[in-house]
Amino acid sequence: MTSLFDPFDLGAIHANNRIAMAPLTRSRAIANEVPNPMAVEYYAQRASVGLIISEATQISRSGQGYPATPGIFTDEQVAGWKPILDAVHAKGGKMVAQLWHVGRVSVSAYQSDGLPGYGPSAIAAVGQIMKPDFTMTQMETPRVLTEDQIAAIVQDYVHAAEMARKAGFDGVEIHAANGYLIDQFLKDGSNQRDDRYGGSIENRTRFLLEVVTAVVAAIGADRVGVRLSPSNGANGTMDSNPGPLFLHVAAALKPFGLAYLHVIEGEPDTPMAIKGGAPQLAAQMREAFDGPFMLNGGLTKELAQKAIDDGRADLVSIGVPVLANPDLVERWKTDAPLNTPDQGTFYGGGAEGYIDYPTLETAAA
Repeated sequence: MTSLFDPFDLGAIHANNRIAMAPLTRSRAIANEVPNPMAVEYYAQRASVGLIISEATQISRSGQGYPATPGIFTDEQVAGWKPILDAVHAKGGKMVAQLWHVGRVSVSAYQSDGLPGYGPSAIAAVGQIMKPDFTMTQMETPRVLTEDQIAAIVQDYVHAAEMARKAGFDGVEIHAANGYLIDQFLKDGSNQRDDRYGGSIENRTRFLLEVVTAVVAAIGADRVGVRLSPSNGANGTMDSNPGPLFLHVAAALKPFGLAYLHVIEGEPDTPMAIKGGAPQLAAQMREAFDGPFMLNGGLTKELAQKAIDDGRADLVSIGVPVLANPDLVERWKTDAPLNTPDQGTFYGGGAEGYIDYPTLETAAA
């Protein structure tokens, strides 16, 4: 039987085990969207996982929608990421940058021109959003992207991917999930365009495939992953018939020979369980993609091992348990108890709840 702790190759990236650190926004970046120097220790502490996926990292100034999140599009930001990658690699770890544009999940406070963010259609996301000062405000109706602007954003993804490699990242993950820009184009609740980027499934998939094509050409398919969320409606981003859409997307990604496909589908009876009536698509998407497949969704050690045993995944990504347990791999190997996560320190703040969770070794000292 394949174990969670067996190595696995994701394209050009050799993972020491099948446990990935899921992308976790921590809102601790410093001025100019530069990673916090504490992130060197934060990520190095967790380098025993097979793959670290960075916190969502914006590809451009207009791509930001949350306070104190880092970017990967300026030389200053690259300089901030380099010591993080050096520290992770020194511990034998591997790390990819999750490339992020929030699209309509932004407000004018984040935009350099003081106007609302951008989206595929003039339809506001649902709910409220946190401004740069960490206070809440209502979502705004986005500006509609022109085809020329879409082409420019594709190049922003390319630039960010190249900057990620310059910083030392082993690859990139294109964030096409959770109601952000690419997901907004995919789903018909947020995309009501009547041009070649809207309407049919093929048209709504076009933007994602243009991004993947361009990024693959820039850094190689074997260093590129894609993350999708077929069954959640984060930020009010819904599709009327997600089954055909996401099976088409998975099949369309197959020919690229990507490093992996990363799918969010909450396990039943866990806090991330998909809402009633939403289809379970991950297994069919794995078959259609026919490449390295990573599953995310409230997985415990037992559920993670079962997903691999059942052939539903090659790897699993784990969020909060890795946040609260820097040595989660060792704890799972030895069935040691886990630390209790402090939700009050998830977003913003300093070292507390960030780099001070004890390991088994420090707890015994």
